[in-house]
Amino acid sequence: MLLGFDIGGTKCAVVLGRERGDSLEIVDKIAMPTVQPPYAMIEKLFVTADELLAKHHLTNAGLQGIGISCGGPLSSKKGLILSPPNLPGWDNIPIVKMTTERFGRNALLQNDANACAVAEWKYGAGKGYENVIFLTFGTGMGAGLILNGKLYSGTSDFAGEVGHLRLSDMGPVGFGKAGSFEGWCSGGGIAQLAQIKVREKLQVGEKVSFCTGMDELSQLTAKTVAEAAYLGDETAIDIYNTCAEYLGRGLSLLIDILNPEVIIMGSIYGRAKSLLDEWMMQVIHRESYVGAHEVCRIVPAGLGESIGDMAALSLAVMSGE
Repeated sequence: MLLGFDIGGTKCAVVLGRERGDSLEIVDKIAMPTVQPPYAMIEKLFVTADELLAKHHLTNAGLQGIGISCGGPLSSKKGLILSPPNLPGWDNIPIVKMTTERFGRNALLQNDANACAVAEWKYGAGKGYENVIFLTFGTGMGAGLILNGKLYSGTSDFAGEVGHLRLSDMGPVGFGKAGSFEGWCSGGGIAQLAQIKVREKLQVGEKVSFCTGMDELSQLTAKTVAEAAYLGDETAIDIYNTCAEYLGRGLSLLIDILNPEVIIMGSIYGRAKSLLDEWMMQVIHRESYVGAHEVCRIVPAGLGESIGDMAALSLAVMSGE
């Protein structure tokens, strides 16, 4: 049996799973809000894991391995969580040591983008490929890299922080940088872009179907804009075209530098693919080397809403190898 911990800024989950041939099966899961101080939260996760094991008549000895997926920054080599911005107070937490001492089994820690990359590579849309890029494209924009059939995390676990790449001098702010890849292409970035474009319309007296007044600007989200775009709203379509332009630019850099076989994008791409694809591909064909983009597929995540659970379990498989 495999045990996974998925640690996020708003919620955490404890997952039990097992291998079924060349696939993974989620056996059970308990999710909970991330509301307590770090060590109290970790103890709650451990107690929940004990309860899940007991429910399925298992002991620690029956565990093949343990995987821990968490937002970075972190040190996978040292097993430390290093002050993630979405986990205040989680400073230098020795999560791997705590886990192995509690359960007596090997544990592996990776940031959530890397963990998702492994899951998609082994069990999802990246199956059968040797060179895979996974992009979170959700609240933020991070990447997990599978290069020559191995997870590549870099010298200090910062490989794949593509959201920090600056794509323009000015623009929406993401990753603490105006005009960054994350600023243009993330849930928060699309919301910022929407506020800018909608404010321009409202100030000159034009109407916007999905925002009737200035007091509603702060409530704009990537989802509400996408819904309006699907209904034909021109301002919403323009917002997603702008996002697609910069998505194409960012992907072109990755295609030229890493020459992947497949780029897998999660979250927003899966829900707004038809709003993004046409303009995104025009930019890629314009900006990237033809011999590189011709051999690269761009697809949505294959694991859907279960990717976080599968990511933690995929690390558990690796920890037991």
